[in-house]
Order: sequence, then structure tokens, then C-alpha cells
Amino acid sequence: MSNKLHIVSLGCTKNLVDTEVMMGKLQNFELTDNNEDADVIIVNTCGFIDAAKEESINTVLSLHDARKEDSLLVMAGCLSERYQDDLMEQIPEVDIFTGVGDYDKIDELLVEKKSRFSDQVYLIDGAERVVTGSTYHAYIKLSEGCNQKCSFCAIPSFKGKLNSRNLDSIASEVEGLVKKGYYDFSFVSQDSSSYLRDQNIKDGLSLLIQRIELIEGVKSARILYLYPSTTSMALLKNIAKSEIFHNYFDMPIQHINDDMLRLMKRGFGKDKTVELLNFMRSLPNSFVRTSFIVGHPNETQEMFDEMCEFAKTFGFDRVNVFSYSDEETTSAYDLSDKISDEVKAERAQILGDIVSELTRESLRADIGKEFDIVIDSESDEHEYLLSARKLIWAPEIDGEIYVNDRTKDEDLEFTKIYKAKITELVGNILTATVDNA
Repeated sequence: MSNKLHIVSLGCTKNLVDTEVMMGKLQNFELTDNNEDADVIIVNTCGFIDAAKEESINTVLSLHDARKEDSLLVMAGCLSERYQDDLMEQIPEVDIFTGVGDYDKIDELLVEKKSRFSDQVYLIDGAERVVTGSTYHAYIKLSEGCNQKCSFCAIPSFKGKLNSRNLDSIASEVEGLVKKGYYDFSFVSQDSSSYLRDQNIKDGLSLLIQRIELIEGVKSARILYLYPSTTSMALLKNIAKSEIFHNYFDMPIQHINDDMLRLMKRGFGKDKTVELLNFMRSLPNSFVRTSFIVGHPNETQEMFDEMCEFAKTFGFDRVNVFSYSDEETTSAYDLSDKISDEVKAERAQILGDIVSELTRESLRADIGKEFDIVIDSESDEHEYLLSARKLIWAPEIDGEIYVNDRTKDEDLEFTKIYKAKITELVGNILTATVDNA
């Protein structure tokens, strides 16, 4: 088999980890950015909502149109898993279909040139990954599946119940990456605050924190995707006490109106959700990120207005806004009082404008303060400007900082942590100067 590989990872960071596992199994291939030159093309798809499904299918078809003769086109991941029979029938352009259970067997599938869907979701355990996008930061997957029953989410229908990784497995993976120079880690799963609950351990994240703190060389860590009803005050206090884990709180609350939260089957109502958020916000140097869904069936104008008012006044640092997507296999799919696409778009725009101002307020609050930052690369803006981020920020999603490389006598080093002072906000990008140390 010829050995040029073009691989595309769509969707979330959890998908990215699975893509990196496939790359680890295919290290005998030469990676190429030119899909027209590739002998094997793999698309790790996302099947979460309509927009992601459309992007996945368009990507596959676009790559097929440009690929060379005798190449292999592989469609893997969540979308393939969710609609395997329909896709195999409707997209004959694809040579190999596989879902979410065989990432570590991708080399075998290419040799066999056959489609395969395993009965179980692949749970990374000791597989070698080729970490992409950074030489100091890596995502660590805690679990697969989810035990929540959110009205709008189809993920449990094709990812199954919660299946947590063994703590030793996670620690071993982190230790191996530290030996390769990685020191910053983001721990991810569908519902991170439920980690180890399937093994009858109520506060698995606190055990994780204790274990990771023992690994020499880990300098920075954060946990993504906390779920309100499985996040305890004890966990938040343990994060706050940690010298490695940042007070970084990513909790998608989805709404704030009590009736809508019940309809969404979120487990917690407004009062307990606000109690958690207020505690997070009260912690020193905290960073609070959330997500909202607009246009869920039965969402009234009053419910939407309440959500907008809460978003305005709470003081989130970052917010994602999603329009409700009507997904089969979910309980919301069967509700009759659907919101029109026009109203959903209007509400998403209104809340999006509020969120844009919230982001600017959060960024403006950093001006004049000192933070640990890490230099990532040269910026796209100017040859004298370097691209950096606050160490507490999650890579790529929380922002970029421009640092003038000519403010110090010596060159600043990529991947190195510096103490920097934020000087101004230009558009939505902070600028900073590095202290002379």
C-alpha cells in the first residue's frame, strides 16, 4: 500500500483525541496536507447536530471529488456510527466506513479494505497517540458515553452509557506525554464531573486531581465540560486548592429558566445552578465558561428574555450560543411546540451580541494586570508580534494575546511560560509585554 495520509478531524476535542489515536496507528504513513496527493484519506466525523452533520458529509464529498485514482476514502467517527446503514447506502463514494469502536484498529481496516462497526465504543487505554497542534499541551480523555438524559442530546444513543477510564491508565498517559515535553493538559469527556461514577466512585475528579498533582513535570491543567447536577462544592474546593489545576470552570448550563431546565432534563433548577456559578465566580483568578441553547421546543419569549438578562448580569468570561437542533432519538424531538428557524436565528443573534460584549468586558478587565502566558507561535498580524495565550485559558477557544518580541533584549521562546503585563485591547485581542526577568 502506498503511504501518504491525509486526515481530517471534525467536531470536538474528544474527536481530536480519537483522530490522534488513528495517527498513532498509522505512523508508517507520511502525512500530507494535500488531499489530492494522498493514498489514504480519513475523515473523523461529527454527528452531534445538523450543522455538524452537514459539515461532515460535505467534507467527505469534497475530498472524494478531488482525490486521486486508487486512493482509499475512509469515513469514521460519530456520524458514521449514528447513521451507518443510511450512509453506506447513500454515499457509495466512501470505500471504508467505521464508527467509534475501532480507532485503534484503523491499520487493520485499511489492509482489509472493509467496513467495520464494533459493538463497543473505543476507550483509549495505552494506545500511542500523535498529539497535534502543540508540543506542550495535550487533551486527555476521561471517559466515553454519558448517563445524562438531556432532552436535546442524541450522544448517548450512539456513544452509550458512561464508561470511565481507569485512573492508572490516565496517569500513565500523562506521564508518557510529560516525558515528551508536554506540561499543560485539558481533561475532557462528555460529562467530566461524572468521571468514575460508573465504578461507584462519587467524586472521581477529586481523585484525578490528587493523582495528577503527583506527576512531576505537570505545570498546568484544567477540566472541561462539568455538568451542573454532578458537580459538587467539594470538587470545586479541591480544584481551588490545587497548585496545578486552574480555577477554570467550563459548565454548559444551557438555560436558566426553571421550567425550561426541567423540560431539558438538566437535573438542576435555577437556584442550585446559580449557587454553583456564584461559588466558581468567587474563587480567586477564576475563569467561567458556559453554553446556552436558544429555541428549544416550548421556549417562550419570557424564558428567552430571562436567559438574556442572566447572561448580561452574571459576568461569564466566555459563552457559546447554540440554536436548538431537532435530533431524532431525543425526547425533545417528539415535542409539538417547535420554534421556527427564523425565531431561533433571531434569538441566537440577540444572545450572540450580548455574549460578544461579555467577552470584551472580560478581556478589558485584564488590562493592567499580570498573568502567566505561554508563547505559541509567530502571529499572523505582524512579524514583530508573537501569538500567546494566558496559561489558564483553554487553547484555541478562549482567545489570543499579541506580544511584542522586540520589548526584550533576548528572543522569547515558543512553548515557554512568561510573566506578562496586559497593556491594551485591540478589537478582541489583548496585547502584552513580557517582564524583564
